[in-house]
Amino acid sequence: MPIDVFLTPAPDYAWPHMGATIGLLLERSGCRPGPGARVLVKPNLVAPYNPALSCTHPAVLQAVCAYLVECGAKVTVGDSPAFGSARTVAARGGHAAALAGLPVSLVNFASARQTPLVQGGSIGVARAALEADLLVNVPRFKVHDQMLLTLAVKNTFGCVTGFRKAWAHQVHGEKGNRFESMLLDVHLAMPPMVSLVDGVVAMHRCGPAKGEAYPLRLLGASPSAVALDTALYALLGLAPEQVPLGREALARRLPGATAVDLAFPMDSPANFPTLGFELPRALAPVAFKPSRFLTGRMKSLYIRLCGGRVERTHQ
Repeated sequence: MPIDVFLTPAPDYAWPHMGATIGLLLERSGCRPGPGARVLVKPNLVAPYNPALSCTHPAVLQAVCAYLVECGAKVTVGDSPAFGSARTVAARGGHAAALAGLPVSLVNFASARQTPLVQGGSIGVARAALEADLLVNVPRFKVHDQMLLTLAVKNTFGCVTGFRKAWAHQVHGEKGNRFESMLLDVHLAMPPMVSLVDGVVAMHRCGPAKGEAYPLRLLGASPSAVALDTALYALLGLAPEQVPLGREALARRLPGATAVDLAFPMDSPANFPTLGFELPRALAPVAFKPSRFLTGRMKSLYIRLCGGRVERTHQ
């Protein structure tokens, strides 16, 4: 049976269009949590620099949470950024201000549960994600210098807590498909999920943090992150096998991994022009050089410590 992917134009982040459109997309994707349901919203809060483009837009996050609150759900927003904490990134990116009027808690993933990997070993995944009744996955549409694109499936990697993400790059990178396999293992460990992509203004040329803005003017949602990603590959003229995570999903024969698995009850990928959208010219190694790995860990610690002081001055 085909998997529905709902795509619709979104010219900007203005209200009330944003709220109404996101509510419709979530509802049509089967996101109807009952009163008291524990819902985790997982945006992309990758880092405290360039948050206007590197992170899920605050208006999108606000609209998602407002819809869930209206459903009666108990809503938590959480992430484990590459640098700093979720609170630091949310404060600098405007997300905390956007959520201020809603009964929503914001957490940085800390407590982890070991999740087994198909190719051996395990990885620590946030309990807050694994123990939710529903996860609403809200990625930003971006290119990625190591994985070509970071969309719905890749966004769940943020549920791996703290330094474990950087360590996973070192342990699994440059070893065949082990890194992509690990990403899918993390994704498949999640509770029931609906994904909604923020593609109003996408990031192209390089990413996931320092790229350039591209006016894609799209919002999309699906009950399947794999299907949503496949649709977004097609939108860029890519076959799944041209994208590392797409290849892995095909190898595992996951539902939604091929275009024939998809149905488009709203707009088709062909209705969204991408002239001038640029992918990274060449992919960088997944594993970081030792010097970059150590520098990155020191930077993350510095931002976390300094960010904590910044947060307290605004309370």
